[in-house]
Amino acid sequence: MPVYYGGLEAGGTKMICAVGAGPNDLVAEARLPTTTPAETLAEVIAFFKAQQAAHGPLAGLGIGTFGPLDLDRASPTYGYITATTKPGWSQVDMAGPLGAALGAPVGFDTDVNAAALGEWRWGAAQGLDTFLYLTIGTGIGGGAVVNGKPLHGLLHPEMGHIRIPHDRQADPFAGVCAFHGDCLEGLASGPAIGARWSQPAEQLPPDHPAWALEAQYLGAGVASLICALSPQRVILGGGVMSQAHLFPLVRAEVRRLLNGYVQLPAILTGAIDGYIVPPGLGGRAGVLGAIALGELAAAG
Repeated sequence: MPVYYGGLEAGGTKMICAVGAGPNDLVAEARLPTTTPAETLAEVIAFFKAQQAAHGPLAGLGIGTFGPLDLDRASPTYGYITATTKPGWSQVDMAGPLGAALGAPVGFDTDVNAAALGEWRWGAAQGLDTFLYLTIGTGIGGGAVVNGKPLHGLLHPEMGHIRIPHDRQADPFAGVCAFHGDCLEGLASGPAIGARWSQPAEQLPPDHPAWALEAQYLGAGVASLICALSPQRVILGGGVMSQAHLFPLVRAEVRRLLNGYVQLPAILTGAIDGYIVPPGLGGRAGVLGAIALGELAAAG
């Protein structure tokens, strides 16, 4: 009998559930609305139980979710979403109920760390041991794999909340982050673009001044993270980065800001096109990364 894993990409508006063994071997997938924790988790459990009935027990379950999260296995609230801005979802146990209901070992991490893991397993980071994944969309989040393992630590990376230069004369916009105002997420997320220019990012033409400003902010964030983490590749995903014309602008800004300090051909030359790249798995990086988390959980 084939060995299958469950993957849950838990988002603030929808839950993407999948069962399979990789991008070319998915036997089921579903999108469920994120409502209350009790209702949503019941629907997620029902989906996976139905798949177990059809395809056999899951070898492991991976959960990549919005946060913040408790990732400390010694903590009594390991597997919980902690103090999130999503109404009703603070202090919700995600890993415990799902693991108990499905009888499977559970891998638990942030949605962006899961997406990074998916890219490492099957996408644009194959063969690397240290790289960075940033998603730029409704929010900005960052995941990193360092020496072949997702980066944790005191909590987990919150790369969207790093502080970047903000010239308030050139850009008087205060930012949209409820905690920090003009952090990277506050200035460069999809909602920030929409609020600053009074129309959604996807409706702005490629020659709109929004994109030069967006590249300035993303370039500042990426250049800082390159200096901090020394990644072998930077992957930029999320809805905002579906604007393909943004990639050359960001690459050029990163080179300008680093100013020759990082003396590597991947950054100094046209090879930067292969250094700062879109996700190889596209919009499936999150749920496939959750399956990869399930694979790791099963391996112990």
